[in-house]
Amino acid sequence: MFSKWLDPVLLLLTTLTLLAGGIAQVAQKSDWASICWAAGSLVMALVLLVEIVRRLARREAGVDLIALLSIAAALFFQQTLVAAVIALMLASGRILEFFTQQRAERELRALVDRAPRVAWLQENGNLRQIPVEQIQPHQTLLVRLGEVVPVDGRLLSPTAILDESALTGESLPVTRREGELVPSGVTNVGAPVLLTATRTAAQSTYAGVVRLAEAARQSRAPFVRLADRYALFFIPLTLLIAGIAWYMSGDSLRALAVLVVATPCPLILAVPISIMSGISRAARRGILIKDGVTLEALAEVKQVFLDKTGTLTSGHARLQSIETNGALDPRRLLGLAASLAQASTHPISQAIVEAACQRGLPLSVPQAVEESPGAGLCGLIDGLRVRFGTLSFVQNESPVGDWAATMLRRMDYLACSGSFVEVEGALAGLLIFSDKLRRETPLTLRRLRNRGIERIVMLTGDRVETAEMIALSAGIDELRAGLSPGDKVRAVQDACLHASTLMVGDGINDAPALAAANVGVAMGASGATASAQAAGVVLLVDRLDRLVEALDIARQTRHIARQGVLAGMGMSVLAMGVAAFGYLPPLVGAVVQEGIDVVIIFNALRALGPLPGLRQRKLAAEHIDHLQDEHDQLASVLSDLHQLASDFAQRPLEQAQSDLLALVKNLQESLVRHERDDENTLYPLLTQSLPGEDPMSAMSHVHREIFRLIHLLARMSTDFSADPATASVDEIQHQLIRLDTLVRLHFDQEEELFRYLDKR
Repeated sequence: MFSKWLDPVLLLLTTLTLLAGGIAQVAQKSDWASICWAAGSLVMALVLLVEIVRRLARREAGVDLIALLSIAAALFFQQTLVAAVIALMLASGRILEFFTQQRAERELRALVDRAPRVAWLQENGNLRQIPVEQIQPHQTLLVRLGEVVPVDGRLLSPTAILDESALTGESLPVTRREGELVPSGVTNVGAPVLLTATRTAAQSTYAGVVRLAEAARQSRAPFVRLADRYALFFIPLTLLIAGIAWYMSGDSLRALAVLVVATPCPLILAVPISIMSGISRAARRGILIKDGVTLEALAEVKQVFLDKTGTLTSGHARLQSIETNGALDPRRLLGLAASLAQASTHPISQAIVEAACQRGLPLSVPQAVEESPGAGLCGLIDGLRVRFGTLSFVQNESPVGDWAATMLRRMDYLACSGSFVEVEGALAGLLIFSDKLRRETPLTLRRLRNRGIERIVMLTGDRVETAEMIALSAGIDELRAGLSPGDKVRAVQDACLHASTLMVGDGINDAPALAAANVGVAMGASGATASAQAAGVVLLVDRLDRLVEALDIARQTRHIARQGVLAGMGMSVLAMGVAAFGYLPPLVGAVVQEGIDVVIIFNALRALGPLPGLRQRKLAAEHIDHLQDEHDQLASVLSDLHQLASDFAQRPLEQAQSDLLALVKNLQESLVRHERDDENTLYPLLTQSLPGEDPMSAMSHVHREIFRLIHLLARMSTDFSADPATASVDEIQHQLIRLDTLVRLHFDQEEELFRYLDKR
């Protein structure tokens, strides 16, 4: 409590003593004036002495030692007015730092202060208020208009209108439906709603957010500690310049002036304010950075590792199709699988149940259920033995039949997953699921490359065949599939040996890999609790593009902090030189140093403001000419593609096989190489030449689709050559037509763009 009022009291005291001394001086009471000025400066010197002793006890140095020396020197040389002005400048600087720090912490304090303390519990038709710490799972809670949801829960009311801006940064209210999960920390802006608690307060989403916000408020970045270490050479430098000035001139006041303009060094102001401003700005955008250490590490990142499910993709499986192997009705097949899936909490099981409910299918109670984690479920449904899961689990390692092999190949082509269903010992069908790529994923990866990220790697436990399609669609540099959690950790650890590495995951099952990286980033507010110890950054809004914002904020904050340190030290050293030559009296020097402090503080507060825009450059004519030449060189390959797309189904089998193999090889060696060169070399230049942050995103999307189609044709060609019965001729021709149409349209668009740029 005392420390809270210390700075205001010091400011009031130093102001009053300076004014009182001034009045006494005007009244020609010089002795009283000196006593007043000395009194105020002595109090400030005593406060500084106590703080310095405490720092030394913690084995910390500090440039505020110069402030103490300057006051002591002013009093020693009987320059009491100078001492009083120094004391006032120090007090005003401390107040200014306090208020700017408060402003920088505003968003973090808002997160902490709005945490609910009590909740309304509904029991036996009655309501009673209880502390949030007493809430247990499965209890029913009432959340009234304007109240913050106290714990994570499942909505019981038909609808709820919620303000989720505290977690996501999005200002528009959202509508949730009955049965949906509601995270703690959001505000009810509609009618009162009921929900069933699914977690305790300590385990809930907002509790993790509050813990991270508190850690961010109380952290000291290594850059701050580095600023303290600057004192190890700055203090001796100051004393050396002061001593030389005194020795060379014989004027003790020059030495005093040198000490005055070095007090207090902007080092103790620029860095902490910049770091806290950056963390606060990130919090305003739904990006919670744990501490200053993490923020500085984030600014150094050179390579990014990403989990697939829930990070690059939405993480929400959806039933795409129902394939039957026999006469069983598809709805009946889904009903049997969904009835059994009710016994599991696995996301795939939940997706099956959700699909059945959407179709209005009646579900039976499962009996004698056995679950094999990662494999599947088996049990009795209406007296029938039902199994669903992986093919090896369903068939008990039996040989793969033709129908199952065809389905596996189809899932690989479509980059989908699926659950095979067996009824009474017979393979009855397949439920195919899709987990779509996030819409913002390709653009986010392109923006990361534009920020200088050298390597983007996808880590996943999925099969290579399935993961490849996602990697090609997203624009991943390197794919590592079929990994266990331990494999992911080792991959991240190896990468950290070569460059600063960032790992992005869902914050729950990827916690070990997040902890192994230089910077761990957890996706989505629901992962905040689980990742509080593992991840240094939590994206409270479930959007991958906030990762780019986090990187931009970290780099801008580091730049501003360094700028403040170097500029502050430079101005102080320059002022010390001027004072050493006798051109800056001690009294004027105190005012000059205060001006330097104010400039440094306002510069540090720029970390709260908007990010600077990207500069545009004009594309050189030789680049346009080079690309036009390459298009001309690819004309023969495009002609072969067009011809094969026109008559592939009519060609003799052996000719079709050889022609397809030859075409795919040419496409991979020429077209893929050309488009990758465009993506890695030309498009970054075009991005700088056109308005907007990423004007080439649509063209880049076509690149990824071209890569995906060529990769798909390569796999189809291999299957078609090995066994024509495994690959449909019509399907291959369909993909050839798609690729031919897409490539020709893409080339036309690029050439039109080149003509536009050539005229600018």
